[in-house]
Amino acid sequence: MKGFLFALLGGFFITLQGVANSRISQDIGTWQATTLTQGTGFVAAFLLMLAFRDDTWKQFRRVKPLYLAGGSFAAIVIFSNVTAIHLIGVTVSISALLIAQLSIAFLTDSFGWFGVTKQRMKLPQFIGISMMIAGVLILSF
Repeated sequence: MKGFLFALLGGFFITLQGVANSRISQDIGTWQATTLTQGTGFVAAFLLMLAFRDDTWKQFRRVKPLYLAGGSFAAIVIFSNVTAIHLIGVTVSISALLIAQLSIAFLTDSFGWFGVTKQRMKLPQFIGISMMIAGVLILSF
């Protein structure tokens, strides 16, 4: 249950962040808004880490170098999200984003990428993704 609540919280804030970044980018530009967001996100995360006295960051040498680059994906996420919101609106953008997330999660689970335990996907999962895609297509018209 706790994991589900954190997922809902993350979904709530990624939508708010997309809308805020879209508005900021109208004033200063998309890459500038992305830079500002990344910078404020770093400061917020750093302060929270200090507040919770979490010293596990000192173990970063144990992380594979490929995975250390994961944070840089956020720049692409923010830029893409802001651009999509400008072009197709918030609802369709977030719907498409969720389908993309679900699809890559589906593949990651199916093939065991990044060291996750392989999950066997069944017909209900295929039907669910198909229904989401159909929903976005309906929203688009």
